[in-house]
Amino acid sequence: MSEPSAVKVAPEKVDKVYKKKRIQAFIAGTFGYALYYVCRLSMGVMKQPLIDAGLLNATQLGIIGACLYWSYAVGKLINGFLADSSNIKRFMASGLVVSATMNLIMGVLGVNALNGTIANSTLFVCFCIFWAINGWSQSMGAPPAIIALSRWFPLKVRGTYYGIFSSSHNIGEGLSFIFVGSIVAAFGWKWGFFGAALAGALGVVLILLLLHDSTESNGLPPIEVLSGEKSAEEYERDRAALLASAEDARQAARAETKRMQRSVIKNPGVWILAISSAFMYMSRYAINEWGTIFLQEAKGYDLAGAAAIIGVNPIFGIIGTVVSGWLSDVLFKGDRKYPAFVAGILEAIALALFLFGGPAKWVNILAMVLFGIAIGVLISFLGGLMAVDLVPRKATGAALGIVGMASYAAAGLQNVVTGLLLDNNIVNGVHDFTYASWFWLGSAVIAFLLPVLNWRRKQQQI
Repeated sequence: MSEPSAVKVAPEKVDKVYKKKRIQAFIAGTFGYALYYVCRLSMGVMKQPLIDAGLLNATQLGIIGACLYWSYAVGKLINGFLADSSNIKRFMASGLVVSATMNLIMGVLGVNALNGTIANSTLFVCFCIFWAINGWSQSMGAPPAIIALSRWFPLKVRGTYYGIFSSSHNIGEGLSFIFVGSIVAAFGWKWGFFGAALAGALGVVLILLLLHDSTESNGLPPIEVLSGEKSAEEYERDRAALLASAEDARQAARAETKRMQRSVIKNPGVWILAISSAFMYMSRYAINEWGTIFLQEAKGYDLAGAAAIIGVNPIFGIIGTVVSGWLSDVLFKGDRKYPAFVAGILEAIALALFLFGGPAKWVNILAMVLFGIAIGVLISFLGGLMAVDLVPRKATGAALGIVGMASYAAAGLQNVVTGLLLDNNIVNGVHDFTYASWFWLGSAVIAFLLPVLNWRRKQQQI
């Protein structure tokens, strides 16, 4: 975190400056992270053109995609810790600079491969390396954006703004399919990487201009004082006491953290939800990564039409994400199991409709509408909230870390398995999606059945 600014905002201007900068930080965090997603999902739009150009096959594309998710899974855990003590503006901008650069380099490599100056095997190895680097840099996006909410918003409204921020990945996914898909359809696949790099560059500018590290580094009082949670005197007294006992507190905190983490790791309920989330992420990223090529090869759509239909899914995912918390808190009094179960069934129905419902445009759009809403709910519940509900507050991070690691490791595994299934089932020069479709649908069914094992499980006492 930056040091407090030596130049203080005049008392009569504090409120105006604070409200202006906090909304700027919120906009930068939300839309900056959405543009992170464009740099993450660009490959999903380009798979069919890469295969048609004879540069890579489905198995290789699956391995390349897995490299991103596996490095992201590790980076998600480590960069969350690093972001806590960082200047969040520089941290978030740096990650997006690297991500955009990886897309740019891969576009340049693609041009050289098309010109015959790079062998296909070399292209595959380079894509694996650079996409893994992209995965690591992608993990630098969410932590600073969420920390900005903590540093700039009072507790009483933080949840509301967090719910809105959570839609950023839906916005980013929609932009990926519609924006990048349109570019690829108009100018060729290599321009998809260049378009994603441009989107990343715009995100960097947005973050540098509007994201602010902390209230104090901008010449304002601490957020606790601005929000009225503490008086200036109380804040200084608490801060002095904390500094005086900092070493003792650090040692106690380390010991307590280790004890909590060991207990959470041994909690079978957390692992059930982690595995459930893993299968849900398999079905989620099956559509994000392979849905476009599925519509092209299995249902005869062109690239632009296929990408537009897949782009419907994240747009309606915003509804599921935003409504999910209210739904469980108000209608189900904090009990997530029933809405999660219903959302899981809805996802499986939507996926079955998409995979086996025929080529009619309205059928596929309806499937993506239902799939998006269901996934929006499941990301909130299976991807975090239900695990958090099972453990004490002080063990929240450990539970989320386990679920997050399992989810993205599974997303990578799904990519490899799908690629292998497609390359081993080619009929008349076209991929047969039968086995892949059952793999995706089976993952969705397992995802909503597993949490039933937790229905009678109470919160862990540590």
